[in-house]
Amino acid sequence: MNAQNEPAQAPGLLYSETEEDLRSAVRSLLADRADAPTVIAGIESGTPYDPRLWDSLAAGIGAAGLLVPEKLGGQGATHREAAVVLEELGRSVAPAPYLTSAVVATEILLALDTQDGPVGALLGDLAAGRKVAALALPFSTPSADTAAAMTGPLDRTVTGVADAAAADVLLVPTTEGLYAVGTGADGVAVEPLVPLDLTRPLAAVTLTGAAGTLLAAAGPAAEAVAKGLLTGAGLLASEQLGLAEWCLTETVRHTRERHQFNRPVGSFQSLKHRMAQLWLEVVSARAAARNAADALATGSPDAPLAVAVAQAYCSRVAVHAAEECVQLHGGIGMTWEHPAHLYLKRAKADSIAYGTAGRHHEAVAELVELPAP
Repeated sequence: MNAQNEPAQAPGLLYSETEEDLRSAVRSLLADRADAPTVIAGIESGTPYDPRLWDSLAAGIGAAGLLVPEKLGGQGATHREAAVVLEELGRSVAPAPYLTSAVVATEILLALDTQDGPVGALLGDLAAGRKVAALALPFSTPSADTAAAMTGPLDRTVTGVADAAAADVLLVPTTEGLYAVGTGADGVAVEPLVPLDLTRPLAAVTLTGAAGTLLAAAGPAAEAVAKGLLTGAGLLASEQLGLAEWCLTETVRHTRERHQFNRPVGSFQSLKHRMAQLWLEVVSARAAARNAADALATGSPDAPLAVAVAQAYCSRVAVHAAEECVQLHGGIGMTWEHPAHLYLKRAKADSIAYGTAGRHHEAVAELVELPAP
């Protein structure tokens, strides 16, 4: 049979044994170092990041280098494994710069023309967990806006940069190309902002006469940044999936244990219907998120469509799951001590990260060339 006539290979939506082993290791670590009381105590102290947790996750487990080839000091894994890590981070809403550094920044560097010199050195540092990098663009920037982002000089002020406060290096897109700028260098100011989601801090970054290392010229840099943002959006769906799964699991558990009129509240038909509907949404979100991760891992030409579908769907499921979690926990769901509010805030913040659901719906329509109404 001619290769052109061969049917496309079906995406792998099931988890492999290796992925499940990775999940177990990450979940165990997060249960020990990032349970709800620990996360709440961290954000109350104003220092949500735990360096020991990041060192254990990035270097101990090797999660930071999953996308980096072994020859550059990484694990040589794929986006599927990175998606599993993000599912567990979403399940615990742990404050860790994994999505921004180990996924987006790493993917940008891997997409550059060369991986020698400063690019290779920085990739090695990121893979080993020695450094954290952040893309100096607003967290809401979608891949479609890359061209607009690649304008202006190195000196600039960018607001809403996710995980900039935890970063050692900033990747700054300019008219000339992509620069790497150390956050501790002269002329670099990182001012923390007050975000909705306290577990993923935002900051305003101001560069004034700062010296940077040019990593790539404008053309290759724009393509690399677009790929990094696309990958970030695709794997963010896995974080949203993990978040929604936690909300569903905890809500079912609570409604089994909470009694009213001498019956578990979960036995009331109206609540059964709400949780059954949420279960259907979570199952569908899992398929969409896994499809996006698999498309990115295999380099499928349909990856942009898979990512757009996953984000258009998963962001809304995560918000709905978090809202139901707060409501069906009743009074305790509205308290600061219960972690439900962490999940609602993360879901809301994620819903506009790397493009809103509406932007991704538009991308789906463009990619499948739907006729105008």
